[in-house]
Amino acid sequence: MDAISASTLSAAGVIGGIVNAIAGGATLITFPAMIAVGLSPMIANASNAVAVVPGHLMAALADRSRWPNWDSLTQKAIAASACGGTLGALLLLASSDRIFVLLVPALVGIATLIFAFGRKIQERLNHHRATESEHIRPVLLFLAAIYGGYFGAGLGVMLLAVLTITGREDVRTANALKNVLATAVSFATITIFVIRNAVSWPETLIMLAGALIGGLLGGRLFAVLPAPIVRGAIVVIGGAMTVIYIWRYWL
Repeated sequence: MDAISASTLSAAGVIGGIVNAIAGGATLITFPAMIAVGLSPMIANASNAVAVVPGHLMAALADRSRWPNWDSLTQKAIAASACGGTLGALLLLASSDRIFVLLVPALVGIATLIFAFGRKIQERLNHHRATESEHIRPVLLFLAAIYGGYFGAGLGVMLLAVLTITGREDVRTANALKNVLATAVSFATITIFVIRNAVSWPETLIMLAGALIGGLLGGRLFAVLPAPIVRGAIVVIGGAMTVIYIWRYWL
């Protein structure tokens, strides 16, 4: 790996860590960086999943005071998320490079839209919350986690939407549970990727180190950088990458 590639991965990791701490959406920055240094889209996706996993874990630990009780509902939610993440990872590895390449523009585009309108979706669901459904929640979480295991960007918004429309937790408790479930999906996913040797470790470790530094910096910059501006920049980047990938893989 040359110095330019290492610098690109490190910078993407730092920036991704910062934006995750402030607004979320690091994958829309880190995944393109993995591809830019020459990794195939599938290996880039698997490697990126490992590199950004500390973000979910740190978010979950930071709000652990709001974790829900470890009851059967929570256990079912975690189990459904872990199983869905495992299946999503297996589906990714079962896909051919050609199929995944064709899906990349759509996946990045969908993730960008989810990220762009995630707050509005959450606010609307908070105003129109349904009654708790103990049976449908694990199913919906399982389906969302499959997507998370396959690609991952926008998973947090999906999980929070499911928790909001199927439960009675307050917003902060639902957000804390979302972080726990996203961590479960991440660990299940990277376990499969590591076992199947789908991770390119040199690139992953460089980006992971940068993401850890970025996460620490993001905590300090949270009071300085307005989250809406950061989110807007990420949406612009995601939209641009969608267009680039459409040109590269579809045209």
